[in-house]
Amino acid sequence: MITTHRLCPTTKDRLLPHTLQPGEPLTGDVLWIDLLNPTREEDQQVEALLGISIPTHEDMDDIEPSELIWSENGTRYMTTRLLVNVNTSEPDISAVTFILTASVLVTVRYSEPKSFTTYTGHAVKAGGCGGSPEAIMAGLIDAVIDRAAEVLQDTGERLDALSRGVFKESVKQGNRNATLQRTLQALGRHGDLVSKSRESLVSIERVLLWFSAGLKAAKVPSELREEVKMTLRDLQSLEEHATFQSGKIQFLLDATLGLVNLEQNNIIKLFSVMAVIFMPPTLVASVYGMNFENMPELKWAHGYPMALILMVVVAIAPYVLFRWKNWL
Repeated sequence: MITTHRLCPTTKDRLLPHTLQPGEPLTGDVLWIDLLNPTREEDQQVEALLGISIPTHEDMDDIEPSELIWSENGTRYMTTRLLVNVNTSEPDISAVTFILTASVLVTVRYSEPKSFTTYTGHAVKAGGCGGSPEAIMAGLIDAVIDRAAEVLQDTGERLDALSRGVFKESVKQGNRNATLQRTLQALGRHGDLVSKSRESLVSIERVLLWFSAGLKAAKVPSELREEVKMTLRDLQSLEEHATFQSGKIQFLLDATLGLVNLEQNNIIKLFSVMAVIFMPPTLVASVYGMNFENMPELKWAHGYPMALILMVVVAIAPYVLFRWKNWL
């Protein structure tokens, strides 16, 4: 699907999006061309108009890290990886390629990051965008970083809730193991999301650094260059925040595993105590279960109840001792 964005001819500060229908020609008076899941025919249509090469889905997935950024005939190709499916159980990262020419920005993507939808919603309003391809790309990257900040903030709030649950004292003992198991699963999901967020932020930083370096040679307003510098600083602060959250997840994971070990040790201790308590009665029962003829207790009229009382006494004695020693 090809969506073209033209600058409003009257206000010059907002975009007019239009989705091309099958067979509709692509004209050159556009500022931003967004390719979403493009077919080979749509790629060739853009290539014929701009004289550039459009990477395929396979090219974007198999691209080497050293080839994420390159320049060809004055056209800059920048591939980054953005978070997608954040609100599902399987968040992922997807490659998005920015192709910046002297007059048009082309984006190639095979997913629908929320940041693109957010930026488009702002850009169609008055004062929502600049009037150059560089300004459009700067706005898109800023929306991407804002989305990453939302994801990390939401993850931080969830981690705080998990932290309170891990160290909560009023959890019933019967529900403790199930709670810890759910906590481990949640930490695994959050750890995966934060890891993918950091991977995405690192790729965006490479693109943004190269993009900002190109602005020095291009004739762009100084305000745009300052805006890109501020975006870069925001990005670096988000990377530090993602690193902090990774450390917090590791701390909570260690604490949860420690609590799981304590629960297991308590169970083993309970079985050990029960075994020690029943050992003396078993010894008494074993002694009086022997069938020797010269056992004087066999002739006792009250031998049976006396043996039962003795078994109870020797069972209670270890329990009282353990309680006195604070072992239970």
